[in-house]
Amino acid sequence: MRKVNIIGLGKSGIAAAKILQKNNEEVIIYDSKKTESLEKIKDNLALENITVKLGENISLNDENLPKLIILSPGVPYDIPILIEARKKGIKTIGEMELAWQYLKSYPWIGITGTNGKTTTTALIEAMLKAGNIKTSACGNIGYAACELALSALENPPQWVVAEISSYQIESSQELSPKIGIWTTFTPDHLARHKTLENYHNIKASLLQRSHYKILNGDDNYLHNFGLNLHWKNTFWTSVKGKDYLLGDIEKGVYLEDSWIVAFKELIAPISLFKMVGKHNLQNLLMATAAAKLAGVSKSAIVETISSFTGVSHRLELITTINGVAYINDSKATNYDAAQVGLDSVESPVILIAGGEAKEGDDTSWINKIKEKCVLVLLIGDAANLFAENLDKAGFKNYEIVKEMDKAVFRSHEIAEEKGAKVVLLSPACASFDQYRSFEHRGDDFRELCLKITMRNPSQPQL
Repeated sequence: MRKVNIIGLGKSGIAAAKILQKNNEEVIIYDSKKTESLEKIKDNLALENITVKLGENISLNDENLPKLIILSPGVPYDIPILIEARKKGIKTIGEMELAWQYLKSYPWIGITGTNGKTTTTALIEAMLKAGNIKTSACGNIGYAACELALSALENPPQWVVAEISSYQIESSQELSPKIGIWTTFTPDHLARHKTLENYHNIKASLLQRSHYKILNGDDNYLHNFGLNLHWKNTFWTSVKGKDYLLGDIEKGVYLEDSWIVAFKELIAPISLFKMVGKHNLQNLLMATAAAKLAGVSKSAIVETISSFTGVSHRLELITTINGVAYINDSKATNYDAAQVGLDSVESPVILIAGGEAKEGDDTSWINKIKEKCVLVLLIGDAANLFAENLDKAGFKNYEIVKEMDKAVFRSHEIAEEKGAKVVLLSPACASFDQYRSFEHRGDDFRELCLKITMRNPSQPQL
């Protein structure tokens, strides 16, 4: 019986513990936090004979070393305790890598990139299911990867569709998808990865290990990267048409005369697709490429294109009140994603932005604000910083409100006066200053919007 330590008492850590326990491993979960909710989880896991230690870090005393350490996705791979563990010969891997060990007999589609991962993953899952292929999305969307591994013991999938962040790739050196997808690449997570080169190398490593590789040819960075790229089995996409494709047309998926073309086959007119924004057309092309490579029929792909309406927290229409659309784009956790969000909605816009600020260049985002916004309501820790930067750029139509409830009710109060067509939550920030996750933040926005809808019963709730 191996001794295994797990860091992090989230759904990933819990799922990892359960599958290891099924294989008769001695498992202890550590979490440095100690809260009432975590205590309840600890008590419940004790009933399943899983040991949890709260308010503690793993111990590396030489008398009782673990043989394996599993990291939850939010745990940096290079913290001192893990560096020390590796020096002592202790294997340290991520929860995603552990899941791979149990699921590597099934073909994987691994989706990574700075932005666009979630929508692309959801589209691929929907296309495979429409083609009667048994699958469930995991990773940053849907199940934790080890939750899928647990369910696979009794109900095995035909394909694994996984949204994989740079954090998860960093701690997964063996994970090798059948199909790898790289959606976009812009500066993000630099506080964690230190340099753009490190961030690039982490993303690229997943694609290098993938048998088939699908890349967004309209992303400036990836396009330039691809000019001197000699990877085998590489497929490029472009919403600009076949003349803009890198590589062979036979391996391209693109738009031509408002039709989706995949590997020289006409698939469907783009008018069937309901999601807004050019970036979502690109996501659709990458998903179509993956589905074709996975053997999904043309009819199943077309069915998905015509019925797919999007994912929660990414340009999600919550409700319409007095002709104003309230849209949840909480997953826009950096400047580039928030700029895409703004670019995708109809102006004039009241924007709700702020949270835990990230590094990056906000110039293009602020230019888009100046172009489309009649008011910006600033929340969270970044509110004052964003106010200063907007001031410097000559944009004065902002208010610092700090909390989400104040932002939502203020937007409703002033929308008619400002002539706004959209109230958009697109924070350009992480959520951890006030929320557990971007989902928690988006759910709060949704609930607040629906409270206003209930006060306006004549308005349809969407």
